[in-house]
Amino acid sequence: MEINYCTNNESCSTQLIDGDGTFNASGIEKFMKEVKLAECGLSYAVVSIMGPQSSVFAFQDLSQTTKGIWMANCTGIEPCTLVMDLEGTDGRERGEDDTAFEKQSALFALAVSDIVLINMWCHDIGREQAANKPLLKTVFQVMMRLFSPRKTTLLFVIRDKTKTPLENLEPVLREDIQRIWDSVPKPQAHTDTPLSEFFNVEVVALSSYEEKEEQFKEQVASLRQRFYHSIAPGGLAGDRRGVVPASGFSFSAQQIWKVIKENKDLDLPAHKVMVATVRCDEIANEKYSLFAANKDWCQLEEAVKSGPVPGFGKKLNSLLDTCLSEYDVEANYFDEGVRSAKQNQLQEKLFQLAQPSFLAVLGHMRSATFDKFKEAFDKALNGGEAFSAAANNCIGSYMTQFDEGCTDIIIEVANWDTSKVREKLQRDIDAHVASVHSAKMSELTSSYEEKLKVALSGSVEALLDEANGDTWPSIRNLLSRETKSAVCGFSAELTRFDMDEQTRKNLTVSLEDYARGVIEAKAREEAGRVLIRMKDRFTTVFGRDSDSMPRVWTGKEDIRAITKTARMESLKLLSVMTVIRLDDDDTDNVEKTLAVLLVDSSNSSAKNRSMAEVDPLASSTWEKVPSSKTLITPVQCKSLWRQFKMETEYSVSQAVSAQLANKRSNHWLPPPWAIVALLILGFNEFMTLLRNPLYLFFIFIGFLLIKALWVQLDIKSEFRNGALPGIISLSSKFIPTIMNIMRKLAEQGENPATNTSQRNQPRSNHNSDTADSAMSSTASSSDITSFNNKAEYTSPSKYD
Repeated sequence: MEINYCTNNESCSTQLIDGDGTFNASGIEKFMKEVKLAECGLSYAVVSIMGPQSSVFAFQDLSQTTKGIWMANCTGIEPCTLVMDLEGTDGRERGEDDTAFEKQSALFALAVSDIVLINMWCHDIGREQAANKPLLKTVFQVMMRLFSPRKTTLLFVIRDKTKTPLENLEPVLREDIQRIWDSVPKPQAHTDTPLSEFFNVEVVALSSYEEKEEQFKEQVASLRQRFYHSIAPGGLAGDRRGVVPASGFSFSAQQIWKVIKENKDLDLPAHKVMVATVRCDEIANEKYSLFAANKDWCQLEEAVKSGPVPGFGKKLNSLLDTCLSEYDVEANYFDEGVRSAKQNQLQEKLFQLAQPSFLAVLGHMRSATFDKFKEAFDKALNGGEAFSAAANNCIGSYMTQFDEGCTDIIIEVANWDTSKVREKLQRDIDAHVASVHSAKMSELTSSYEEKLKVALSGSVEALLDEANGDTWPSIRNLLSRETKSAVCGFSAELTRFDMDEQTRKNLTVSLEDYARGVIEAKAREEAGRVLIRMKDRFTTVFGRDSDSMPRVWTGKEDIRAITKTARMESLKLLSVMTVIRLDDDDTDNVEKTLAVLLVDSSNSSAKNRSMAEVDPLASSTWEKVPSSKTLITPVQCKSLWRQFKMETEYSVSQAVSAQLANKRSNHWLPPPWAIVALLILGFNEFMTLLRNPLYLFFIFIGFLLIKALWVQLDIKSEFRNGALPGIISLSSKFIPTIMNIMRKLAEQGENPATNTSQRNQPRSNHNSDTADSAMSSTASSSDITSFNNKAEYTSPSKYD
């Protein structure tokens, strides 16, 4: 805390009460005007500083630094903060029989301040006569009688903090304050009033200014930050009560000082008590310093940093006994009460100095025991020992080892409790056992879950792929069989773990639920591909016969009946994939509903019923089927069926077209009656041909030409798509085909080899000529056929 005492401008600070106890009313009024305190309303705070002599600033000498009570305003802190600096509580200038002013000023500070900052030396913690304890005891008692509770914050600033952590010092200080509060006599109105009703206790610590100046300044700066907005909720003075408006502060402070001055309850301690207090305190401090500098203690303190020290308890007990015995010898003739109190304070300080080392040794032992336990426990588990037996054996063994180790480090005079460290070790061991148990159980559970997943997923997918009336019964049998096998093995493994029957049952039930979940998840996954499976099922049934051979649409097949059968099979697949049926009592009429409303929807009765009743497929739920078991809702089934029919219509139309084309290709000849009519009516022409065989030769040549044109033009395939398209196509190809045939005949006629062969042939008689003609005709026929075969692959076509 930085106080700005301006020597050049007396308005920055003022002496509120002089060394004789006179209240400076005019000075405080002038001070209030200079700092404009009256304008602050309730937004101001009053901070008092008290403590041992020379505890506010680090001076070279120990002379008294403050006379009376001075007040100043803090610079740079919001809201307006007034600081009162009090005389040191143990100064020698006033004499050992004149501490009334110190108590009066302390009581005044507690009565008017929002925050009382009490400086105290770190080595004074636990001392009965130091750290302002006698003073606080008196002012606590008088304050309860003279003033009502206003929730003052007592901020204890521990100066020259030693190695002892603040976490160890603070509880001791708070316990001392509470003990003082509990010991003072209380008036009737405050018999049960707790300390927290009058005071809010805070503790901070500062390093030595002379030894650690930079660290001290940083800590002071951090402490200063706490005074910013101190009256805000959560601040140092955030819960103050009965605040006097700033304009009435001067009058209120003057009246409070008057009450304190007129009070007769602030008696001084006896002279011998004061002397005993000072001298015993000096002896105790001297013995403490000698102990802290003792070579054996320093070596012991350094040794515990690296690990356990054999015989630690025996060595430390010896050092402590020596130090306390030397104090008893030198302080033997002083007041017994003070001597004992100071001895207790010295003992507590020694304990605070030694306790970190004791705790370090205890911590080393705890860590070593815990590490050994983990190693032994893992080794027992890896050796095949049951989990429960391994845990119980290792816990019992290593907790016993820890207890035996504690007997070696116990400090008899201190009577320090090792139960908390033992409890921590027990908690660590239990936590490790629980962690390993959880990991082993998780590993075991995951193993059996993976086995179930492998055993169920593929089989369920195959069964759903071949969906029929026996699919879900087969899945239920599969689930029962695999679950029973897994639970049997799982239960056998659980016997290695120490658990109650209910927990074991819960784990097996969880495994059974997981198996059901695998099947349900797989069913939902397959339901997402139901349209693909329906089309595959339709294609298989529609496109293959009972022997699984591809159908050839010859015209004799009943496409309507085949289509209906294929759609019914696809519908069965849809009905199987619609609902999860894992329980034996699962019954539903999904397949019947789908068959009536989707396949048989063309019947007049179905139409009449759909007009009179609500469409069941317009709903989002199935009758008697919970939503949790529904894979595909009725409205989704209706949409899927509509899409399925649209995507399979093409296959049906292709089959119908193939039948019609097959029929046309098999009926290109005239009907039988036409052939009979031709024979009867063409009898005369037939006889004419018999009388003139030469006509047969020309007819044969014409037949060969027509046959060549038939093959070349592929008339059969041209007319397969209709008469008009065939005629148009033939008309565009007829002339080029004739020209190709004529050119080919010309090339064959000009062949020299053929001509030479024809000239050299002997003409013996008329039969030879006839044979030659027949051979020539045959050759011509062969050439035309060869040409036709070649042209069949080279002729352009719009259908290629």
